Amino acid sequence: MSRKQSGAPRWLGTLWQYLVFFLLIAFVVTCCMLLFLEILQANMEMPLTQEMIETAARLTFGNVVLISFLCTVIDSARRWFLVTRPVQRIADAAEKIMRGDFSVRIRPVLTMGGQDGFNTIIHAFNRMAEELSGIETLRTDFISNVSHELKTPLAIIQNYGTMLQQPGLAEEQRREYARTITDASRRLADLITNILKLNKLENQQIYPEKEAFDLGEQLCECLLGFEDIWEEKNIELCTDIAEDVIVKSDRSLLSLVWNNLFSNALKFTAAGGRVSVSLRADGALAVVQISDTGCGISPDVGAHIFEKFYQGDTSHAAQGNGLGLALVKRVMDIVDGGISVSSEVGRGSIFTVTVRSAENGAG
Repeated sequence: MSRKQSGAPRWLGTLWQYLVFFLLIAFVVTCCMLLFLEILQANMEMPLTQEMIETAARLTFGNVVLISFLCTVIDSARRWFLVTRPVQRIADAAEKIMRGDFSVRIRPVLTMGGQDGFNTIIHAFNRMAEELSGIETLRTDFISNVSHELKTPLAIIQNYGTMLQQPGLAEEQRREYARTITDASRRLADLITNILKLNKLENQQIYPEKEAFDLGEQLCECLLGFEDIWEEKNIELCTDIAEDVIVKSDRSLLSLVWNNLFSNALKFTAAGGRVSVSLRADGALAVVQISDTGCGISPDVGAHIFEKFYQGDTSHAAQGNGLGLALVKRVMDIVDGGISVSSEVGRGSIFTVTVRSAENGAG
């Protein structure tokens, strides 16, 4: 029914187009014919009879009808190939995008006279579809990973909570089960906190609150927060922090970076290992390096290490949720800093963070 309704305006448009061509060509041909007859009569002194005029009029009318028809057909074909069909392709692809099919792509169209407007639109549309497809994949993976990460601690809490209800449970077992529930609850709380932080950082336009502060002092303050961990694992902590390295950046956002990087370094370093932290000024930048003697990462893992929920070392999956480095990367993008990693399997990793100094941080 919709096609019949849309067909009537199309025929009316074609008829109107024909009438326009007819009137235009009739006017032009009539003027030319009258001028030709006047010149013919004047130069050849040939009298024009009514029969001759009627014959010329009939021929002129026939030519006008034929030429108008040919122009209408040619113009309709031109519009179909150069306008209607490309527009229909774009409309059909947009309809598929609205239905959730992000795999749709539009083929380029043939152009005439160097006019490439539709292909410009098609190229932009295809790029948009690719970006939406990537976002949809990330969204699906994100939901899948969140569901998995939530199920694990919830299952632990449920199982050990049931075990705690057993009658005659020994005090030592009761404490162990309660400690396991507490650890799982803490992991669940950390996961939810990191998800909320990452969601806020990714989906809101955040303007960092820049202030000048001593980066070395902040690094030391953050390190002291992990004192219990490195003492418990007997990790050797080496620091080479230059004094009076002043940066102008967002203090609270950078503290997220240091806390996550220190936590990862201590987590992946075995007992008796070594973690090193250095700070130096390099021209307009403050350079922080955090290295460890942990398990290290392969180049394949390093290429994805800043992605959400990516965990290269699954043996430590219970200690994290794969969001820490994604948070770090997003924060460094916000504060206009940089982060990179170099690592070797079995020998540890080095994370290098660059922050603009106070003299170059304004802007």
